[in-house]
Amino acid sequence: MKTDDLISMLATGVAPVERNVVAKRFGGAVAFGAVGALAIAILGYGVRHDIATLLHAPLFWAKLAWPACLAVAALAAAGRLGRPGRAVGGWWAGLATPVALVWLAALLLLWLAPQGTREHLLMGRTWRSCSFNIALISLPAFVAQLWAARALAPTRLRLTGAVAGLIAGTIGALAYCLRCPEMSVPFWATWYLIGISIPTAAGALLGPILLRW
Repeated sequence: MKTDDLISMLATGVAPVERNVVAKRFGGAVAFGAVGALAIAILGYGVRHDIATLLHAPLFWAKLAWPACLAVAALAAAGRLGRPGRAVGGWWAGLATPVALVWLAALLLLWLAPQGTREHLLMGRTWRSCSFNIALISLPAFVAQLWAARALAPTRLRLTGAVAGLIAGTIGALAYCLRCPEMSVPFWATWYLIGISIPTAAGALLGPILLRW
């Protein structure tokens, strides 16, 4: 068989790939995960009674902006990982920068704080439950992100699973902000990051199993 004939045979009946399919799949997964996370956070934990006042506090918006920036960079990285042969490129810096900035801010605040207040700034009142709550709230997003990644063609399965879990963790952190009573930067630089890391690690472990194609 001639090469041209083989190519024609293989191409027969192949449907064109939908445009923006990666963005649509991950966008749908984000929407589903966000609705699920909000449902768990609001129905399971409730909302802070002073949430209306917090909307006027710059620190509250900074607290939301940190996981939101992580989510944007992680989504961009996931979109590239879903296409074989695409490098993540500069989006790794996009993931590292928010973490580095919040750590620097946390260390600076701890250094400037009086000796007797540092432990409270770091531990708060809810350090025992915060990370677990974020991981639990992120479960719907975790399932949705792995489903979206599996529908594509990832080749780096462990890394793709980790990034999918990272997206889920950031969604869980954003939803938990509606309930969390802690406003200390060192607190959420530590315990929020641990909470986000739990689904990230789970995605890395499950990626080679669930994303295989």
